[in-house]
Amino acid sequence: MPKAGTILRKATKMKSRKLLKTFLAITMCVLGLGSMLALPTFAEANPCDPDLPEAVREANGCTHTSSDAFESTLTGILNGIIGASSLVAVIFILIGGINYMTSAGDAGKVAKAKSTILYATIGLAVCVLAFAIVNWAIGAIAG
Repeated sequence: MPKAGTILRKATKMKSRKLLKTFLAITMCVLGLGSMLALPTFAEANPCDPDLPEAVREANGCTHTSSDAFESTLTGILNGIIGASSLVAVIFILIGGINYMTSAGDAGKVAKAKSTILYATIGLAVCVLAFAIVNWAIGAIAG
């Protein structure tokens, strides 16, 4: 029969491995989310700056009409809404994953976590399709 100290060391070792795995999973999720939210930085001036002379803006291909401005504004607003919805779906996938990891084998909690992940994944797929459809439709209507 094993000694009590040996059993305690094995149990502590298993708990520390589980905590390490959970910590690594959460860290990877946070870093992944942070990299998705990182904004690009460009070190050049805006070629369509309104302070530039009209001839320079035309040479840069910056001849916008009011319909172009409306199209870009509408596209920006809709893409912002779709992006925010996608972010919410990713957050729900993370919440479902955390709930799944902490369910401790409880069948009800596991089922709830799996359904959260499933519905969030479906929502993310809808967001991706909506992005494609919105941009295609606006491009087709604007010509």
